[in-house]
Amino acid sequence: MADALYVGTRKGLFEIARRNGAWDIVGVHFLGDPVTAVLDTGGSLYAALDLGHFGSKLWRRGHSGTWSELGVPTFPEKPEDPDDPHPWSLGKIWVLERGGVKDRLWAGTMPGGLFRSDDAGVSWVLNETLWRMPERKQWFGVAGGEQPGISSVLIDPRNPKDIRIGVSTAGVWSSTDDGASWKIINQGMHNEYMPPGREGEPMTQDIHRLSICPAHPEVVWCQHHSGVYRSEDGGAQWTEITAIRPSKFGFAVAAHPTDGNTAWFVPATKDERRIPLDGKVVVARTRDGGQSFDVLTQGLPQQHAYDLTWRHGLCVDSTGERLAFGTTSGGLWISENGGDSWSAPEARLPPISVVRFADS
Repeated sequence: MADALYVGTRKGLFEIARRNGAWDIVGVHFLGDPVTAVLDTGGSLYAALDLGHFGSKLWRRGHSGTWSELGVPTFPEKPEDPDDPHPWSLGKIWVLERGGVKDRLWAGTMPGGLFRSDDAGVSWVLNETLWRMPERKQWFGVAGGEQPGISSVLIDPRNPKDIRIGVSTAGVWSSTDDGASWKIINQGMHNEYMPPGREGEPMTQDIHRLSICPAHPEVVWCQHHSGVYRSEDGGAQWTEITAIRPSKFGFAVAAHPTDGNTAWFVPATKDERRIPLDGKVVVARTRDGGQSFDVLTQGLPQQHAYDLTWRHGLCVDSTGERLAFGTTSGGLWISENGGDSWSAPEARLPPISVVRFADS
């Protein structure tokens, strides 16, 4: 089991470890700075920061325990193109993932750029095919007019050339040739807030988060703006999961690392409110592929709780037993039994954007 957890917040990166049967904060890094993405590769820890006027930053900590700053992904100069409404400059690094090859990393950004590093983050190369395809100009923005962003990057553990990305709000895209070509794979999804007759249009699908089962990578789960979906063929076809309780809306999803039928979600009330249903923080878990759900409440606040969990605010370790989720109110809860019960470290944290176990 993972004994370390990294929590990226609006005011720094908090390192939490299990000591003497309890979880405690053992390190604070970049205090006061917003942390947008975290990745532990086993040999290095990466933290992406969004410093607003001063731009995005990327830092790496190695075995020595010392942080060193790396270069961030950069876009080419934008050509004159009245049909392209999106900026060609880095807003923020939204997700960092391992690439399945030694020293390879992937970064998804706002705007919707996908970058690869083959030297452990020292340098980055934009996936030009995805960036320059005509369809990208039609991608929507996030949260009422912001830049479109890549919030999920999935690598098939059997084949590092097989890549899927989730774009908010422009669907699921797939490449089977290491990013040389791309196709959209949204069959079966629908978006409720689109005009009648356009709900199923592929590039209008609002993908909040994707999660893959590493032991069964053909199984992919999706928390969509309009519901929950599951695919059993790597994302080519999607089936809506209607049994989820107490709500189908949310941002986060975590797939079990070895059981393709198990996944966790953090439901909320959608759109205007975006708070837990009835002021109760719960986690929804399925163990039968989405046919039924347990609503997990033990150790979670059940009255006057208004915590919202963002896309990267839920994670599971490599055993599938330890889970953690954080919220925009600074709440952090950890489970050591698959979600049956939860406990909270003695800390009042800033708003949480990302949580990751040391081995996830």
